[in-house]
Amino acid sequence: MARYTGPRCRLCRAEGKKLFLKGERCKSDKCPVNRKRPAPGKNPKARAGKVSDYAVQLREKQKLKRTYGLMEKQFHLAYEKALRMPGKTGDNLFALLERRLDNVVYRLRFATSRSQARQLVLHGHVTVNGKRVNVSSFSVKPGDAVAIHPTSQKLELIKAALQEYTRSGVMPWLSVDPDALAGKFVAVPARQDITDMGDIREQLVVELYSK
Repeated sequence: MARYTGPRCRLCRAEGKKLFLKGERCKSDKCPVNRKRPAPGKNPKARAGKVSDYAVQLREKQKLKRTYGLMEKQFHLAYEKALRMPGKTGDNLFALLERRLDNVVYRLRFATSRSQARQLVLHGHVTVNGKRVNVSSFSVKPGDAVAIHPTSQKLELIKAALQEYTRSGVMPWLSVDPDALAGKFVAVPARQDITDMGDIREQLVVELYSK
């Protein structure tokens, strides 16, 4: 499976906002966005001119794609599936991204980032309805139980990640039992419920792919 292996902080600098790709580091003083480091590349100020409509649409697509940790082909396939579903394509796209197993593991606070959650899934540490699933793009359905496999429940990184649950809980479409390291995907979230993505203008992504 193709994946991005370069410096993740560079992606946040390119978008000019935190994408929370590195867990606790993103909340620390080491975060380059907190330190107001410029965008990557030679002389970024020289590129700060008038921005075209296409460039604005592209940046929205890149922010959304990079936040969920997808490559271009994966993201485009998700868009095409959302396009075929009834309802608004942008809302459908968010619903599909939130249903990915790696995202659900991250949302349940079993990992500090989506990339770490993906590793847990790929290494067989996660079960869905009692069965191991090692496909990070697996689409979780409402009512599915997602848990850490019994043989993996002593992993320190999972215990450390769960500290975030005590600070901020989980999203309303999820439920979690931190003692059992198990949770449930209660319902597919509506777009307005995904509050940490409020600054993403998904309509621009739809317009970009519609050209």
